[in-house]
Amino acid sequence: MEIMFEKDYLRELFYDGEAKDKQHRYQPHIVRRYVRVVNILDSVGKVTDLFRYRSLRYEKLVGDKDGLESVRVNDQYRIEFESSAKDNITICNIVELSNHYK
Repeated sequence: MEIMFEKDYLRELFYDGEAKDKQHRYQPHIVRRYVRVVNILDSVGKVTDLFRYRSLRYEKLVGDKDGLESVRVNDQYRIEFESSAKDNITICNIVELSNHYK
């Protein structure tokens, strides 16, 4: 998949390991796991390949987040993204790293 980041802090977390703004500060183990999961998203060819990774718990979201999909970073955090296929390439637009229980 081709990975795109909707917000700057998501890109900063992935490439730099930390976000510049104070609002999006995460523990180092959360950032490491986030980078690992984004690398998995980058390595798969299409969204259905995510079912092989049971620990990610891939799911399509419903309700007010209808149209988004998610994979788990850990029990508390998840990555929310939109996927679309274009010219046999799946584009994954990461929307949010959210606290699932907030």
